[in-house]
Amino acid sequence: MTPTTASTTTTASGAEPAGAAAQRAVGTATTRVEGYDKVTGAARYAGEIPFAELAHGWLVLSTVTRGRVLAVEDGPVREMPGVLAVVHHGNAPRVETDYTGMIGAPDPTAAVFQHDRVPCLGWPVALVVAETSEQAREAAESLVVRYAEEPHDAGFSPDHPEAYAPDGDPTDKGDHEAELAASAVVVDEEYTTPEEHHSAMELHAAAARWEGGRLEVVDSNQGTMWVADELAKLFSLDLSAVRVRSEHVGGGFGSKGCRAHQVAAVMATTLLDRPVRVVMTRRQTFSVAGYRSPTAQRVRLGADADGRLRALEHESFSQTSRVFEFVETGAAPSRVLYDAEAHRTANRVVRLDVPSPWFMRAPGEAPGSFALESALDELAERCGIDPVELRVRNDTARGPVSGDPFATRNLVACFREGARRFGWDGRDARPGVRREGRWLIGTGTAAASFPSGAVPSTAAVTAEPDGTFTVRVNAADIGTGARTALTLVAADALETVPDRVRVRIGDSDLGPAMIAGGSMGTRSWAWAVTLAAEELRGRLALGPVPPEGVTVRSDSAEAIGALAKKERHSFGAQFAEVAVDPASGEVRVRRMLGMFAAGRIVNPLTARSQLLGGMIWGISMALHEEALRDPATGGLYGADLAGYHVASHADVPQIEADWVEDEDPDDPVGIKGIGEIGIVGAAAAVANAVWHATGVRHRHLPIRPDRVLRPVPGAVDA
Repeated sequence: MTPTTASTTTTASGAEPAGAAAQRAVGTATTRVEGYDKVTGAARYAGEIPFAELAHGWLVLSTVTRGRVLAVEDGPVREMPGVLAVVHHGNAPRVETDYTGMIGAPDPTAAVFQHDRVPCLGWPVALVVAETSEQAREAAESLVVRYAEEPHDAGFSPDHPEAYAPDGDPTDKGDHEAELAASAVVVDEEYTTPEEHHSAMELHAAAARWEGGRLEVVDSNQGTMWVADELAKLFSLDLSAVRVRSEHVGGGFGSKGCRAHQVAAVMATTLLDRPVRVVMTRRQTFSVAGYRSPTAQRVRLGADADGRLRALEHESFSQTSRVFEFVETGAAPSRVLYDAEAHRTANRVVRLDVPSPWFMRAPGEAPGSFALESALDELAERCGIDPVELRVRNDTARGPVSGDPFATRNLVACFREGARRFGWDGRDARPGVRREGRWLIGTGTAAASFPSGAVPSTAAVTAEPDGTFTVRVNAADIGTGARTALTLVAADALETVPDRVRVRIGDSDLGPAMIAGGSMGTRSWAWAVTLAAEELRGRLALGPVPPEGVTVRSDSAEAIGALAKKERHSFGAQFAEVAVDPASGEVRVRRMLGMFAAGRIVNPLTARSQLLGGMIWGISMALHEEALRDPATGGLYGADLAGYHVASHADVPQIEADWVEDEDPDDPVGIKGIGEIGIVGAAAAVANAVWHATGVRHRHLPIRPDRVLRPVPGAVDA
């Protein structure tokens, strides 16, 4: 398989004739179409768009772990300068909670101020609204809320007596004990990952107002229709009476759906009849914006002497809140990457008095791949087989659980090309033997996979009288470059140049469309845009464009629904080299390479950034990120970016991401998805490299200096 290198492409010029540009926009490295606006400050984000008579709301969060609100002593606060209202369960508008949300069930965490119950520390109990943000903050910090505390349980343990298997789990085939007994080599180990948080650069912010009997919300989200639909259901409104706009978004990673701040802003603007903006603080996002649950995972592998799997068992345990079930499906990668005669996967979860976890970049796959790919590395070691070769030997043409064929599965090509570029062939397999001064040097690898689906979406394309085209699709560009990618897709579909295409996104009035999530956004939107553009070209062939232009609307539901039943995933191979100082416990990642099979790459420039961003997050996951929760209070230690460590500039090494040819034959553009595949397997590759450097296996993340110092050679991290 020939690798595709983005650096060999050049940006298409808008001055070229339409025919010359046709079929050349997709695959061309192109700077963001809104880039100039962003670097000059012309692009406005939700927290800075001006409104006349704008008031400011500040959330007040509970200070007890579990109990009831006895009193909100708002009298003194309402007398403070600038204070307009204090909204709480005693005076808030009632909302509907019995409805179907985005993931098939209502999310009670968004229905704020509806009762006096406090299910966790950091639960919203009030909103103070004032003329200025400073006045709202001062008043909120002065508000006295009295509670009746109740016993709580915030202790995460895989042995918790109330753990259960959610609906749909487990998957099981074959006789595990028999296959393990017949195996020449067995791996049976436990792996853990800590609680992790997604702190997007742009804070969660929403401004709400009533305009002409219609609710308008300017928000930072990953799908305006998602937020509009949930707000309409919560407040018993017709969907046509709600408009949500979100033109520019500074990161989301799964966290930016319908949350407490939007609902609180709508309540406040309803009570005050003036616009109200609510912005979460950084510390509040650690409680209210979701997070990745900690996991405890057990992986059992049985293989023949040649490394071919006979048994694979992967069980993952996570936590959820008492008000909303969210399962971090850590066993998910094992349902895709490797097959065996006996194959079992299971996810278990326990309800605790903690905030609700939520989608976070590569939910399930990120922590699950650490356990699975660490176990595969241990199997390779015990079999005496090269880790790349072991994974190649266990490649499969069909889904281990579904039995369906893969639409494309170029995982082996990723490993072969990645190994060549990384210089893997010269690797001494023995651990702890390569040294450079005080540093022990090691290399590691891991596989990556992430689902690649598509969701029906609508789009409209207009041919303007001046020869340009306007594309309207309710996409969300959360920093991924989606707006630019859609410009390139539309240009090719219209057989014109990108400079003649304007793309409008981020407005619920544009119609239903997939959210920016699940690595399905660009693929879903591009499908709808392509259908509309192709039909428009047919109409334009019939005659000139009239003064009012020509518009074609499309819905991709029928086309997507007709897809053959196949497993659809992006794949990748991660490679890492680390240096470990055995005297200080310091681990330095020196270089990384990720080779991916992720469909046709629309814009190599922004695609590479997405893949690199995921890999960097994988470094952070392996070495730094760890949210520690006090079981006595259920609260986090250091719930801010000073106490929660992430990889900084000095931690990021020479890092490269590239891809092999991998077009999806059933997609009109050949797209898969790239938003999340970059983080999958990255932490395992780093951990496997640390083992190769030191001879010590680390099964618990992050690999902190104290954990490096604790073991003796030949031992494993406890």
